[in-house]
Amino acid sequence: MKLSLGPLQYFWPRERTYAFYRAAADWPVDIVYLGETVCSKRRELSTGDWIALAAELAASGKQVVLSSLALIEAESELGVLKRLVAEGRGWIEANDLSAVQLCRERGVPFVAGPTLNVYNHAALRLLMDDGLVRWVPGVEQGHVLIRELRDAVLAAGLAMPELEVIAYGRLPLAYSARCFTARALDVPKDQCGFRCIDYPDGLPLATREDRPFLRINGIQIQGDEITDLGPELPQLRELGVDVLRLYPQAEGMADIVAHYHHARRSPQPPPRIAARSGYWHGEPGMQSAN
Repeated sequence: MKLSLGPLQYFWPRERTYAFYRAAADWPVDIVYLGETVCSKRRELSTGDWIALAAELAASGKQVVLSSLALIEAESELGVLKRLVAEGRGWIEANDLSAVQLCRERGVPFVAGPTLNVYNHAALRLLMDDGLVRWVPGVEQGHVLIRELRDAVLAAGLAMPELEVIAYGRLPLAYSARCFTARALDVPKDQCGFRCIDYPDGLPLATREDRPFLRINGIQIQGDEITDLGPELPQLRELGVDVLRLYPQAEGMADIVAHYHHARRSPQPPPRIAARSGYWHGEPGMQSAN
C-alpha cells in the first residue's frame, strides 16, 4: 500500500511551501501531488514554479502528479491547465472535466480527483476509456459504494484502476464561485488582499453554540475535524485500496507520515490519532452533540 501527499489545500507563503516540499522529499511517501486546486488567485508559486518543483521531487524518487483546479471559471485558468497538461511530463490529477478532456486529447494518463463526482460504474468506465489510471472517490463515498463500483468494473471483465482513499486530513466539502474567506472578513473577492494566507489551516467557523463546525478556505469549505482512517486499515486492504492520501497540514506532518508509514507495515491497525470519518461508514460525516 502506497502513501501519497495530497495537493496543498491552503495558501502558504512561498518559502514555507518550498520548505515543506523539500522536507517531504525525505519522507517515506511514494506519491506527491502538486499544484493549486482551490483558487487561481493564489500565486505565491507560478505554474512554472510548480512544474520545476515537480521535476525536483521526481529526481528524489517520488511519483509526482500535477493537480488541476476544482472549479475552472475563466479562460486564463483554462490556459494554466493546458500548460500543466502540455509541460507536466507525467500524470495529471483532473478535478474538473475540462482536465479530463485535455488529458484525453493529448493521451496523458490522469487521476480522477475527489471533485469529479463519480457515483456509478458507468461513469467510472467512461473515465477509464478516457485514460483514467487512478481514482480518488469523493469524501462522502463510503466503503459500501466503493465496493459496489469496484465489483461492477471487475464483473465487466475490466481491470480496476488504482484506488486512492483520503485517509487523513480535513475533508473538502464544497466549492463556490464566491470567496467565503473574503465574505467572512467583509472584503470584496476581487480585492481580497489574499487574506487566506493568514490562515495556514483555514479559518475556523463555529456554530452559534460555539462548537467547532467548518473551516473556511477561500472558495472551499472543509469540515473542521481532521479525519483519520488509520484504524480502518484492515478494511482498506480487504477492499483493495492501493494508495492512502494524507492531506498536508501546517504542523506535525512529518510525524503523521511516519505514523502511517509504520501502520502500513504493521499487521495491527494503529490507534486513532484524529476524528473518525462517519462518511466512510455510511453515517453522518459529523456526529451530533445530542
